[in-house]
Amino acid sequence: MFLGAGIGMEREVHGKAAGLRTYSLVSLGACLFTIISIYGFREFAPVGFDPSRIASQVVVGIGFIGAGLIFLRANEIQGLTTAAGLWISAAVGMSVAVKMYWISIFASFLAIFVLRVLRWFEPYFHSAHKND
Repeated sequence: MFLGAGIGMEREVHGKAAGLRTYSLVSLGACLFTIISIYGFREFAPVGFDPSRIASQVVVGIGFIGAGLIFLRANEIQGLTTAAGLWISAAVGMSVAVKMYWISIFASFLAIFVLRVLRWFEPYFHSAHKND
């Protein structure tokens, strides 16, 4: 949740549709669903239950939320970076759930780097994407 909040803080500072609370909740929810998929259905293991099926649906659910954030206004796509940030926030939550802590921390810092630093280079490459 705290790693997701770190990513969300950058979006919050820039006044985007999803911010600190949204990213925290997405990361926490993804973590919880992953933990439930691993440990919550052990009694059904002999039936052939595959825990990765629930985890894969987390990705689908985040895709649904992300799709709701992306829209076209005046021939400009908006919300794409926010949707991608939510997607990585969910992945961070899932990786925490499976105890991949260093990967989670590295991915969070890398996401924050991409959101904060690469923003400065966008005007030189794609001026049409400046509003995302």
